[in-house]
Amino acid sequence: MDYMFASDIHGSAYYCRKLVEEYRRSGADRLVLLGDLLYHGPRNDLPRDYAPKKVIDMLNELKNEIYAVRGNCEAEVDQMVLEFPVMADYAVLALGGQTFYVTHGHIYNPDRLPPMKAGDVLAYGHTHLLQAEALNQYYVVNPGSVSIPKGGNPPTYGILRGQEFLIMDFEGNLVKKLAFSKA
Repeated sequence: MDYMFASDIHGSAYYCRKLVEEYRRSGADRLVLLGDLLYHGPRNDLPRDYAPKKVIDMLNELKNEIYAVRGNCEAEVDQMVLEFPVMADYAVLALGGQTFYVTHGHIYNPDRLPPMKAGDVLAYGHTHLLQAEALNQYYVVNPGSVSIPKGGNPPTYGILRGQEFLIMDFEGNLVKKLAFSKA
């Protein structure tokens, strides 16, 4: 099974549409959303085609295919309009032979790790900076930001395909790749 990972849509209908198109084209079985879905927050400029109601509609169409965690911009009102759970601070998923600790990154991140065993994967967003690397005895992946990337990066998302985590841009280019060793 393949899984798509995305973070920090921030209400951009333009990039949410691109994400949904890539998700359908990819053949991934689930879309793992790492928070900050609807609102841009006070530190960010408005993203392209800022339209949270359109994002709500696009994501709700995929409600049975989404695993999501709460970002620092999510609020209880978001759960009232989204038809899939979005208020958990983290999820633990067994994917492709690896244990993934999935979170937004504002609570747990590479500088403040959650309880993890050697070989586990921390998947987070929040920084808008893509990352895919082995860190001590763990793996750390951040698909970057769908709509407001930082650090000179393009808008990106991640694909877990077997034992590899691929970070892709919306032009179909591989930006970064990480291979996991067998758990």
